[in-house]
Amino acid sequence: MGAAKRSRRWLVPVTAVAVVAGVGAFGPMVADASPDLPGITAQELLARVQTAKVDGLSGTVKSSTDLGLPALPGMDGQATQFLDLLTGDHTARVAFAGPDKARVSVLDDMAERVLTTDGKTAWAYDSAKREATKIALPAHAAKPEVAPEKQAYDPQAVAQKFLAAIDPTTKVEVSGTEKVAGRDAYKLRLVPKTDQTTVGSVTLAVDSKTWVPLQVTVMPRTGKDPAVQLGFSAVSFDVPAASTFAFTPPKGVKVTEEKVPSKAPGKQTPPILPKPGTPKQPSVPSADRPTVIGEGWNAVVELRGKAQTGNPALDQLLAKAPTVQGTWGSGKILTTKMVNALITTDGRIFTGLVTPETLQSAAAKAPR
Repeated sequence: MGAAKRSRRWLVPVTAVAVVAGVGAFGPMVADASPDLPGITAQELLARVQTAKVDGLSGTVKSSTDLGLPALPGMDGQATQFLDLLTGDHTARVAFAGPDKARVSVLDDMAERVLTTDGKTAWAYDSAKREATKIALPAHAAKPEVAPEKQAYDPQAVAQKFLAAIDPTTKVEVSGTEKVAGRDAYKLRLVPKTDQTTVGSVTLAVDSKTWVPLQVTVMPRTGKDPAVQLGFSAVSFDVPAASTFAFTPPKGVKVTEEKVPSKAPGKQTPPILPKPGTPKQPSVPSADRPTVIGEGWNAVVELRGKAQTGNPALDQLLAKAPTVQGTWGSGKILTTKMVNALITTDGRIFTGLVTPETLQSAAAKAPR
């Protein structure tokens, strides 16, 4: 299994949902709260967090995910590990420096998975399997394409995904202050007013010195417990040493070498983003490129050629899932309290932080 494919199973669901930018409605200034910080308006805080930038940081990130996935007996080890990552508590040691240096060490029971890159070479290591993959990165890559874990275990990157979903119907307010990883932080709360999303609110704990999000808490529309919480338990904003991103495989580890295909300068296809206020028009998706249908909190991602049978976990979920049909065809709806998916009989997948009805509506608008 290639490193890029293997690394995808480390992701939490919130990083797979594409969203687009807009303008929100702002709430009042923060009043009495602890710790005692200067008052700031939601508009001022939003502007600062959206432009926050640090040269580097390191720390320990704790994640807790409860999507309400059902228990599935009889799964193989890989499927069990995948569902465990979507339903449990996890710890990762992280270090980032600039746009092209990242190290994420995910700590499992008696095991560790490491993905690190210095911008030229990346390593993916699994201590349980005693396997490591060395990936040579293309010279013209702006960022390592084999390190999506940075998006999964970096609260700032996760926060930006939700900040990008802000639209005119979003209520944005400063809801108080708190301590996170020993640092004073403002709480910036985003509340979508649409009933088409499964998101009830998103609260960002924003560092009062660097304006970097330290923690992200996602509440579902129903229930009192967070569906996702990701944040630092310890953090330093000192730039990590270059040696932090180096990796030497332990003795006896099987090493496989791979190379990411190079892309010539000027020929890379930039992402297509709509102008603010312009409805998102679905394009014809390819087998290897997802398409976003809708915008903001209602965004749905379409993937083609991705639904495959033969996976024990997926087969068991599909067996219990209700069958639906419409002008778009027929398929199965997989539901959790946050992430829902429509898997069609012709192999398409529609997924997002939206209701099942919104998925079917998106499928009806998608090109066939």
